[in-house]
Amino acid sequence: MANYSKWIAGGLGWAFGGPIGGIVGFAIGSLLDGASQDNRLGQETTHPSGRGDFNVSLLVLSAAVMKANGKVKKSELEYVKQFLIGQFGAQNAKELLIALRDILDKPIPLNEVTAQISMNMAAPMRLQLMQYLFGIAKADGIVDQSELDLLQQISNGLRISPADFNSLKSMFYVDSATHYDVLNLKKTANETEIKKAYRKLAVEYHPDKVANLGEEYQKAAKEKFQKVQEAYEQIKLERGIK
Repeated sequence: MANYSKWIAGGLGWAFGGPIGGIVGFAIGSLLDGASQDNRLGQETTHPSGRGDFNVSLLVLSAAVMKANGKVKKSELEYVKQFLIGQFGAQNAKELLIALRDILDKPIPLNEVTAQISMNMAAPMRLQLMQYLFGIAKADGIVDQSELDLLQQISNGLRISPADFNSLKSMFYVDSATHYDVLNLKKTANETEIKKAYRKLAVEYHPDKVANLGEEYQKAAKEKFQKVQEAYEQIKLERGIK
């Protein structure tokens, strides 16, 4: 069991007060201040936000993203675990995961939390934090709409510019409307309609259909067939279709 007395002794600076301190319920200063100077997210800065403050913010917003779609997925927990191990070492990560489990059980006043972070954390660190949060959302293979909406809310609260948010978004998110367009469907299509549209297009664009034509026809058919398959797989993943 972790030695929580050293967490309390460390102090949290700005994170100890305000909504973040209220969520965490205990201080985490000295544990993370002892982490390796090289293995951490972000760089040293003259900004008043300290490394311990950043790491507490990391846990709180991690919990918010993990709860975005109503359930905490194993893939998301594993992503966070591996990230924490890589940044802070196995022992510190173990203690942080205990703290994360506690935070997951608590309501998070997101607007107040992001306002506190934006006032005390340098812009480059906020961008790194946002990229990490996108990584959590994509851990299961897809960023769904509820996760994207939450990430947008966090980005707004962190005062990240629309251009920077869209740049990060493009690394992790593909608009699912595009997948429905490929299958000639509306987003309101039901599961039966989705499967029917896929089977129809898969037959129409199967490369074997143009095997007797020239190379360019075969190439075009193959590309379309692949796009149909990719769109169907993404919609299945998003909808939970088996």
